[in-house]
Amino acid sequence: AQHYGIGIKELWEIDPAKHEQGLVVHTAGWPLDNDNPGGSFLYHLENNQVSVGLIVDLSYSNPHLSPFDEFQRYKHHPVVKQYLEGGKRIAYGARAICKGGLNSLPKMVFPGGALIGCDLGTLNFAKIKGSHTAMKSGMLAAEAIVEALGAGREGGDELNNYVKAFEDSWLYDELFRSRNFGPAIHKFGAILGGAFNFVDQNLFGGKIPLTLHDNTPDHATLKPAAACAKIDYPKPDGKLSFDKLSSVFLSNTNHEEDQPCHLQLADASIPLAKNLPLYDEPAQRYCPAGVYEVVSLESGEKKFQINAQNCVHCKTCDIKDPAQNINWVAPEGTGGPNYPNM
Repeated sequence: AQHYGIGIKELWEIDPAKHEQGLVVHTAGWPLDNDNPGGSFLYHLENNQVSVGLIVDLSYSNPHLSPFDEFQRYKHHPVVKQYLEGGKRIAYGARAICKGGLNSLPKMVFPGGALIGCDLGTLNFAKIKGSHTAMKSGMLAAEAIVEALGAGREGGDELNNYVKAFEDSWLYDELFRSRNFGPAIHKFGAILGGAFNFVDQNLFGGKIPLTLHDNTPDHATLKPAAACAKIDYPKPDGKLSFDKLSSVFLSNTNHEEDQPCHLQLADASIPLAKNLPLYDEPAQRYCPAGVYEVVSLESGEKKFQINAQNCVHCKTCDIKDPAQNINWVAPEGTGGPNYPNM
């Protein structure tokens, strides 16, 4: 099964006295825990800007968990707070990432076409790096196309020389070395899985003679809400932590109002009839943009409301909905977030 994480990211302009251009900070653990893992990044860019974000593994089990609110809490950690305090948040965004790695790669070619980059799933999640791997897969595909045209092939067949070039490249070797990283955390938890990864990556160079697999899709990992502890998230202070709607405003998200909802429900009854009693309708929390709400009406009944205008196109709902009832489709009218410098 392919596996995913939701990455929530902000761009900050910070005090020049606190800025250390080129500084990279990666963390694992807090505010997440052993059963609901994830990690963060904090990059000091140019012009006194800092890129800060949290990636929450979408295999998490507690339906009360809110990736957005975990990120807001994360920014209050002293290691992060020391840089952001006194600064100004200037951009916000969110995106689901393919993190299954080598074990989750689909078939790479089909008649007349090929999958490359993040559509293929070439992210090296162990390093939270994917730009170089995406570019390399595109280069390999381009070279394979030139080779095929040079041999007189006219298209419509499968580009198998691309697959062979991929398997012979450093890209395959890099993904092979990190193949166990995600499955180890999924199977053994963040602590024991982290220990396994330390041994695998540092002592064996990623070539331990064992390949772990996790064939449970992310949407099937939620436990019933009644079996999980509720999470008490502190209210945002408006300085380091913020609410969803003010965050969506910073993403410059806009959709044409007069169009069909691009968040399609296969069965409109499932959110209230199934997901609410069993999982306390997790769409209210896994969405980082406040798109999904359970509204109490004056009559005493409840209504599942979709605020499609807020959608930042992270696609987490399509991935994490336990009933696989939500289908994200491209909206009409080129709507969505407009990130100026993310």
